[in-house]
Amino acid sequence: MLKREKYILLTLLTVPLLYAGWLLLRCFVFDYFVIPTLSMYPTLKPGDEVIVNKLLMGARIYKDFYFNENGVELKSLRTKGLRPICHNDIVVFNFPHHNWKVNFVINNVFCKRVVALPGDSISIMNGIYRNNNYDEVLGLEAEQIKYDSLSKQEHWRKFIQTYPFDYHINWNVYNFGPMYIPRKGDIINITPYEATLYKIFLEWETGLPIGIDWESKTVWVGDRHFIRHKWQHNYYFMAGDNVLDSDDSRFWGVVPEEYIVGIVDFKFSTR
Repeated sequence: MLKREKYILLTLLTVPLLYAGWLLLRCFVFDYFVIPTLSMYPTLKPGDEVIVNKLLMGARIYKDFYFNENGVELKSLRTKGLRPICHNDIVVFNFPHHNWKVNFVINNVFCKRVVALPGDSISIMNGIYRNNNYDEVLGLEAEQIKYDSLSKQEHWRKFIQTYPFDYHINWNVYNFGPMYIPRKGDIINITPYEATLYKIFLEWETGLPIGIDWESKTVWVGDRHFIRHKWQHNYYFMAGDNVLDSDDSRFWGVVPEEYIVGIVDFKFSTR
């Protein structure tokens, strides 16, 4: 009888410890996610599982565990990583804004490829991604070339409008940019062009509404003129490999570094 009681006690102690260890590993070392859509096809297929290595760029540690499905201000810090994010890394991140306001929803995560880092300028020329700081191929060029092989019936897809969805900056999926990707510490002059392009992120960083008057070429932040801004965060431009069917930075802008969960290091294919 005594042996049985010891076994039960040992089990009661071991199970919580194993679970706590599992949670710690997921917090600081790795996490896994299931791919739900075709946006990264053919690299990743729906149902594939990806492992995010949190040791590479450092694990994100929450300072506040108050989460809301409508979005909250993310309060976190990051442990020291082994390396920074690089061009063509595939990452998992929280979608950066809801209702055109930067806010954090814990389980609203995307998986995309990084095609521009802080300080880069990204363009799309005839459907092909171009980066002023990176001469090699970004993503899957064969998928990007498909824009030029669209049938006459699908030719309209070249002219799908993109972020920032403003006629003053008339970009589309076939010809986009160049768009400078904000880098922490960089200072930019603010004209209606910059204010329109980065409006939701400027409002997040300043905590104030942005007013834009293209006729007078004037921008306000709150009740004062907005002339220049020093970026407080690093941002990244994310793209899906399946360029003909991907909801990515072309349509909603850049991703703050704090919103990135980590770099995909391994995948389990379901087929």
